[in-house]
Amino acid sequence: MQPSITDGSEGLHPLVHALADCIRASWADLPDLQTFAVAADLESISGLLDGETLFIRNELRSCRGLRKLHLEIARLGMGLQILHCVWFPDPRFDLPIFGADVVAGPAGISAAIVDLSPVGPALPQRVSSGLLALERPRFRQERALPGWGTIFSPHVCFIRPDGEEEESMFLDLVGAYLKVLRSAVQTAEPDPADGIPTIARFEGQRQYCLQQRRNDKTRRVLEKAFTTTWADRYISELLFDDPLRPS
Repeated sequence: MQPSITDGSEGLHPLVHALADCIRASWADLPDLQTFAVAADLESISGLLDGETLFIRNELRSCRGLRKLHLEIARLGMGLQILHCVWFPDPRFDLPIFGADVVAGPAGISAAIVDLSPVGPALPQRVSSGLLALERPRFRQERALPGWGTIFSPHVCFIRPDGEEEESMFLDLVGAYLKVLRSAVQTAEPDPADGIPTIARFEGQRQYCLQQRRNDKTRRVLEKAFTTTWADRYISELLFDDPLRPS
């Protein structure tokens, strides 16, 4: 079926709600923040999956240094909830990709991941130093990365939080990663559009998006709830679109 427009923001899991608020608050002091235009049929969506309503809500921004900031919240019926967030850098700037995902169900949070992922051989030095300076909490249930997870940094945190205390610890960790990134964004200066570093970061971000598009689980859910054509468009145009070649 084709998606319809709606709003599915009510009744979110506390961690999903708190993390969304944390991400929105982190937008506030980014330089030259503005709304990122998105087609109406990709902004607020509903469909049916196994007899339950699937709601998807997308919020998008851009700023100096970051070509797209994307926050997605999805909910299936009264059970499954997903928060997905990616901040994609402008390839002219030496900045990483921020990513955070949370999957919640009736039994609690089954997965939570956060990372500042490099688009080159390594993270920018100021970002790596900022992450190394953090006191990373110890979580009881670390999870294994998927096969395509080579795109992540050594600082990736992928866990199943064990109770409310660990959920709060994960929320604080995401806030700390965002603080490191915001500091880097505020001080970053662009390289020439045709410079070797810019082109290398452009190709690195394309590789990141390619690897993410290989997540068949996301594609299967969208195909089942909507159509194959719509799922392809949603993934390639909104979730993990390739950056424009710098000019």
